[in-house]
Amino acid sequence: MITFVLPFPPSMNNYWRNLNGRTLLSSKGRRYKSEVVTAVYEQLKKKPKSITDNVAVKVEFYPPNNIRRDMDNYFKALFDSLTTAGVWVDDSQIKRIESEWFESVINGKVIIYINKK
Repeated sequence: MITFVLPFPPSMNNYWRNLNGRTLLSSKGRRYKSEVVTAVYEQLKKKPKSITDNVAVKVEFYPPNNIRRDMDNYFKALFDSLTTAGVWVDDSQIKRIESEWFESVINGKVIIYINKK
């Protein structure tokens, strides 16, 4: 099992933006991806060797405050960023997701546990 403590992801409402009919990653989305890549490299002390097997993930969300949120709005930014960091080849390898909300913490965070399936 691999475990990462990562920044709290932006909602899908803030992850994309539309420019002249084209959908692009927003500045918040680009910044989040960069933060995740940095966190992964720092926690592993190296660039990861991408997992090629299917995986099951458990995601613990610790939001930055207590506003109401839809959990499904946070997976895309998280999983795409882990793909960019090279943790796995593609997030289509995720075959099982378990997730839960926890108490809010300053700035928010996510803890993700990744198991080969």
